[in-house]
Amino acid sequence: MEKNRLEAFSDGVIAVNITILVLEMKAPHGEGVDALLPLVPTFLSYVLSFVYIGIYWNNHHHMLRAAAHVSGAALWANLLLLFWLSLFPFATAWMGENHFGAMPTALYGIVLLMAAISYWVLQQTIIAAEGPSSFLKSAIGADWKGRISPVLYLIAIGAAFVAPWIAQAIYVAVALTWLVPDRRIERALAGKPHHAESRG
Repeated sequence: MEKNRLEAFSDGVIAVNITILVLEMKAPHGEGVDALLPLVPTFLSYVLSFVYIGIYWNNHHHMLRAAAHVSGAALWANLLLLFWLSLFPFATAWMGENHFGAMPTALYGIVLLMAAISYWVLQQTIIAAEGPSSFLKSAIGADWKGRISPVLYLIAIGAAFVAPWIAQAIYVAVALTWLVPDRRIERALAGKPHHAESRG
């Protein structure tokens, strides 16, 4: 399969996820500001999930730009990632509706953890198919953010049953680290005249 088809399909699924996220925010019956107050947890959950989905969309795009091609195994790995991303609306709604309760907060962390692992699996599947000279492998380097994020999610899942606000703080902190521009792949592509994208 061509990379463009895989990216277009993934973009469509991600766009649907964002649409479902916003549809979960029901308009209040009252017309005053006080009617909006009960929606604050739901809105905050929406913002956090919107940011996370945006991060995955951005990084997924750059990863496919650096890939020379996508194998059959990569297609399944990509579907695994999309599966966990598709659970964001449910986990987000449950957490927001229950005002960041322990179990919903922990489940949200599990979805984040599995999405991170799935993204890593997709990345490694592409690298394995391309061999030792994989351009993607050289572009991502040590990938310290990709390594530490799952560890932080595990800590947050445990913390959710002690103090949910700690788990929420960790989720926000991880999101903020990924919001900082990471131009490793862009720099690598810019420095390679005939990079992997031209062979896709």
